Amino acid sequence: MPGNTGKHRISRRTKIATAALALAVAAGGIAVATTFGEPGQASADEADPALYIDILKVAPNNTAPANSRGASTGTFTVDCGRNENQHFNPDNFVAQPGVRNGAQHLHDYVGNLSSNADSNNKSLEAAGTTCKNGDKSAYFWPVVRIDTGDDEKNPPAKSPDGDRDQAAQDGASPVITCPDVASKLPDVPDSAMAEVNRNLDLLDTQIDEANKRLVSTRGQGGPNFVQNAILGPLKDKRVATIDRMAIAIGRTAARPQGLDALAPCTLGQAGGNNNGGATTAPPLPGPDANNELPENDGQIQRPAKVGITFRGSPAGKVVAMPKFLRALTGDAKPSINGTKNTRAAWTCTGFENRLTDKYPICPEGSKVERIHDFPSCWDGKNTDSANHRTHIVFPDQAGRCQAGFKAVPQLRITLVYDIPHDIQVKKQYKVDSFPSEKHNPLSDHDDFANVMSQSIMNQLVNCINRNKTCNA
Repeated sequence: MPGNTGKHRISRRTKIATAALALAVAAGGIAVATTFGEPGQASADEADPALYIDILKVAPNNTAPANSRGASTGTFTVDCGRNENQHFNPDNFVAQPGVRNGAQHLHDYVGNLSSNADSNNKSLEAAGTTCKNGDKSAYFWPVVRIDTGDDEKNPPAKSPDGDRDQAAQDGASPVITCPDVASKLPDVPDSAMAEVNRNLDLLDTQIDEANKRLVSTRGQGGPNFVQNAILGPLKDKRVATIDRMAIAIGRTAARPQGLDALAPCTLGQAGGNNNGGATTAPPLPGPDANNELPENDGQIQRPAKVGITFRGSPAGKVVAMPKFLRALTGDAKPSINGTKNTRAAWTCTGFENRLTDKYPICPEGSKVERIHDFPSCWDGKNTDSANHRTHIVFPDQAGRCQAGFKAVPQLRITLVYDIPHDIQVKKQYKVDSFPSEKHNPLSDHDDFANVMSQSIMNQLVNCINRNKTCNA
């Protein structure tokens, strides 16, 4: 690695693996070909120098489609901090639900405080959040590290086992689930906004109270107890609450029809396509006490700025995302899956019109930046799919959704890093990745689960559709 001669190291985990291999060879007399390299050389945990590029050599390539008449041009920005509470783990409940340490690389988290391998709708809903407006959504991406070859100090690793166990327990227990109402509402007039939001909050409160009653009355009554004592009364409350919203909208606009069909709720598991929260595979090695993983070591860089902004559609208005919608952008394994779902995400501040799939070397005064745009065309039915992609896809180059899909607010996450210029020039920063990807910047990705209250989502949609700039 340029500028690092004589400072290469064998990572702690590689040393352990080497020692274990030596013991095995001595004990069993077996012949093994290793790939640890020559003595004193670094393990294969550095990024290839060819994966870096001067941002000035990248041609402008990032232009937004032109807005059509009726485009929704508003933005809604959420302040969820910069992971000051040091919430890290190598899990991914969106792409690998139930697999502990399945990501094999460390994720930065903001928003939901409980995100882990076993997260499900119930555990996410019950958790706290770092977002100032109360948004409980989970936002997470691979960490960036500086690796100079020295022993870097990271925040000590925190065991997520307690949260994981609670999430697994929540996933295995029954839970009441109800149709999302916010995503089915028409454009809400300003005069009805306050009343609609109050009643959306009331719907969430009603579900929460019903779930608490489900727990407190467990084992009581006969086979029809839950239906008669909990689900039936809940439906009646929801009918009245939904009707109040329809009346409020109908005072100054067309009264929405058919919303009463959203009143009945059902009893099931916690949901989220995670097999009830049960671990589906043996846990893989987790981070060591220094928050390092096999082939993912170095000093973790907390973003200097995290931007979480929801944007509109150049083709028209957007509708609300359903609660518990999962979405991801990019592909963590392009060497295995190919590049169909990869997205160039790297740039420098002041050069956002140039995106590259390599690590940028920025001019003095400019900072390394990642821009993650999420898909924004929803199938109108599902909150997840088998491949975690087909239920929500990207619009075409003109910003239009394919037939049968609805435009929802597009999430854009921007991450800015204070990486010293000499570290960039020496090519000593990298993103955590699966070992197979060898820190290829093309493996960058980002994940999201919508756990906003229905009233926050309603505010978000109306801000965007009214072409406002809102900060929450």
